[in-house]
Amino acid sequence: MALPSDHAPLAERIEELLAAGGPLPIVSAGDPVLRRGTEPFDGQLEPALLARFIEALRVTMHAAPGVGVAAPQVGVELRIAVIEDPAPVPDEVRVVRGRVPQPFRVLVNPSYEPVGDGRAAFFEGCLSVPGWQAVVARHASVRLTGQDEYGRAVDEVFTGWPARIVQHETDHLDGDGLLYLDRAELRSLSSNEAMAERWAQPTPVEASAALGFELP
Repeated sequence: MALPSDHAPLAERIEELLAAGGPLPIVSAGDPVLRRGTEPFDGQLEPALLARFIEALRVTMHAAPGVGVAAPQVGVELRIAVIEDPAPVPDEVRVVRGRVPQPFRVLVNPSYEPVGDGRAAFFEGCLSVPGWQAVVARHASVRLTGQDEYGRAVDEVFTGWPARIVQHETDHLDGDGLLYLDRAELRSLSSNEAMAERWAQPTPVEASAALGFELP
């Protein structure tokens, strides 16, 4: 499915995206929209259209499936992302990674800063880089600021896996647009098949030793 023209007004482009119904097409690495950064949301969409767009992002995230999706991943350079994680993982993984359920959240104009010096490194993937995962060292705890979909201020500290999700999705919206691979240990890059066969452990310690990269 072709994406609407980049030159069309934002609201018109989003109406075209939503017209087909169902999950939105996710753009893959190599598409310039992922690297152009975003414009802050400042009422460019009237409330009903904003609500429809957010719902489409939610449907797209669930269908992928994923735990977050940012507007540039569906071709829209707007500073909006959604996250949700039911965290269906074994207790061993939950404890080691700090992966706890997160309800559906909308992040509007988000930014984050580290809380403390702690860092955690785990394999991570991205819906725009299908089929691959790599180890990324991220802040173990971050303070997220921004707004929700109703314009209410958000100022919250996230730790563990929720902090990783927040950083990953906010990176999509920042500056020139960051993908997780920009922060990854590239020697850890593994196909999903290799992950399932070799690196399904709760931590990447064995992968670090075998593939030759350092952990923080």
